[in-house]
Amino acid sequence: MTAGHAMYAEPTERQRWMAVLARATHEELEAFASAHELPSWDIVKGPETGVVMVEARAGGTGRRFNLGEATVTRAAVRLATGEVGLSYALGRDTRRAELAAVIDGLLQHAGWRRRVENGLIAPLAARQRQMREAASRKAAATKVDFFTLQRGDG
Repeated sequence: MTAGHAMYAEPTERQRWMAVLARATHEELEAFASAHELPSWDIVKGPETGVVMVEARAGGTGRRFNLGEATVTRAAVRLATGEVGLSYALGRDTRRAELAAVIDGLLQHAGWRRRVENGLIAPLAARQRQMREAASRKAAATKVDFFTLQRGDG
């Protein structure tokens, strides 16, 4: 590991909740927004859609290579209480990006933090973890191990 690269550093709280929000569906975010009287907000930037290059590593640990492009929508909002919320999400759903940015802002506000963490982030994180584990089990069940038989001299 070189200086400036925290390959295995634990994510910050904000990185953790932003990752959960990035994977949340439009319906999940809309349900939370509908169930709460959210403070007003102003759009600082976006929501706007663009393209990013997705990188991968051969075998998960090898050299990096460009896998392809992905569409991403980002948004930045300022809540009436002053917090600035940001979001990045795959796809073109501008409302989803805006709501995720609003929720990021709410998570930075002491009066909202626990309510959003318990009412949205923790349940979403648990559901997302279950989905990853189910996908992992399914992939493991279909795994094929290849081996080579050595031919004899005769």
